[in-house]
Amino acid sequence: MLAQSSKVFAELSAAEQSSQLASINADLEKMTAQQRVTWSLENLPQVQVLSSSFGIQAAVLLHMLTEQKPDIPVVLVDTGYLFPETYQFIDQLTERLKLNLQIYSNKMSPAWQEARFGNLWENGVEGIEQYNRMNKVEPMQRAMAELNASTWYSGLRRSQSSTRNSLPVLDRVKDRFKVLPIIDWSNKDVHYYLKENDLPYHPLWDKGYVSVGDVHTSRPLEAGMTEEETRFFGLKRECGLHESNVDGDGI
Repeated sequence: MLAQSSKVFAELSAAEQSSQLASINADLEKMTAQQRVTWSLENLPQVQVLSSSFGIQAAVLLHMLTEQKPDIPVVLVDTGYLFPETYQFIDQLTERLKLNLQIYSNKMSPAWQEARFGNLWENGVEGIEQYNRMNKVEPMQRAMAELNASTWYSGLRRSQSSTRNSLPVLDRVKDRFKVLPIIDWSNKDVHYYLKENDLPYHPLWDKGYVSVGDVHTSRPLEAGMTEEETRFFGLKRECGLHESNVDGDGI
């Protein structure tokens, strides 16, 4: 069913593509992550891009996508507040995988932001969301527009948080497709893929971090905590890029 429909999928109108999503997702759920990537590269619109925060598991999807499309643009949103280990990890993976890295940041420097607004991340959910809109959502929106992206790959997994447990493999978000090839992977799946391909975890994995973002809003996993509680002081999990109730999901 999918093999037959996929041949003409890219030629369908946006409305027709959207109407086929449910049946296509049913077939994609049965595929391996690598098969999902293959199908998406062959049948979804160009330009295709991969976003990465270079977090704990980032090497998985970076390797998987570049194995099939070595020159795919890899969008990194640099807030200016990443861990030193993250910047080193970015350099390591960029060199090893020969990434086509595209770096985007807010045009206002972190120091200038602090002078104007103070430490926004200390002002509860409202402050965190304002910070995220400025430093994550706006740069990503600009990246997608400047790269003219029509298909966006991300490494989200359902097991990471309650906000992700019902996400499909393929979705249409406004004017582009969003593909989550490893959405159904477990931590064990990630571990085996990294081991089999001799790929590293983020350096902070060894210090108890299971999710890594900015220095000031990431903490190691402690007894009694869930993974989503290690980000943003437990007040929220998402940074805005993958939330349907904020501007981020429109990028």
